[in-house]
Amino acid sequence: MSGHSKWSTIKRKKEKTDGARAKIFTKIGREIGVAVKNGGPDPSVNTKLKDVIAKAKAANVPNDNIERIIKKAAGEAGGDNYEEIVYEGYGPSGIAVIVETLTDNRNRTAGDVRHYFDKYGGNMGQSGCVSFMFNRQGVIIIEAEGIDEEKLMEDALEAGAVDFIADGDIFDIRTEPNDMGGVRDDLEAKGYKYVSAEVEYVPTTYTKLTNEDDIKNMTKMLDMFEDNDDVQNVYHNWETDEE
Repeated sequence: MSGHSKWSTIKRKKEKTDGARAKIFTKIGREIGVAVKNGGPDPSVNTKLKDVIAKAKAANVPNDNIERIIKKAAGEAGGDNYEEIVYEGYGPSGIAVIVETLTDNRNRTAGDVRHYFDKYGGNMGQSGCVSFMFNRQGVIIIEAEGIDEEKLMEDALEAGAVDFIADGDIFDIRTEPNDMGGVRDDLEAKGYKYVSAEVEYVPTTYTKLTNEDDIKNMTKMLDMFEDNDDVQNVYHNWETDEE
């Protein structure tokens, strides 16, 4: 179920316009900049930077762009200071929502996030109000086409994965949060190409929406979050029927 839901989100992102892809590039660029400032420009010693570079490449960000962002961030003495803030709340009919942000203006970002929750039938809550309904896990998505399922499962578990989910046109590999990068690198070294590899908030239970207005409002709310430059990731426990 979780793999299915995640893959639906990826497909939706892949189908977006060039303008939206540019926005995704900008968000990843911001992540790279923060990783460099926090841990230096060398991905061999800065594991966070290594993970974000891998994410950038999976999103087809050109290598030149990645190198330029790293050099710029490494050369900046001051520059923009972004902080990571996680917001929690409820969508229509109590759907649990977690919003990860990188912002240089927490008042602006908090106002925007609260507005999106309120506008579409939800409400922003206190820290911890929904995160107990999620587990932190590494999630590696590999397209199933042309892949030997048994061999991939064997390779994944040998690399340190804790779960393997075959879900239609994708394989969903789960790891402990700190093991994600190692498992990803191990599988990549064996020739596997991944669609995405990130540490995520994975719901422990899912909720269906049956009311058409709730479905429309939840969809609009997610679109608003995704379109906001400060929002890096959105996680929720809405069980959709997307194929």
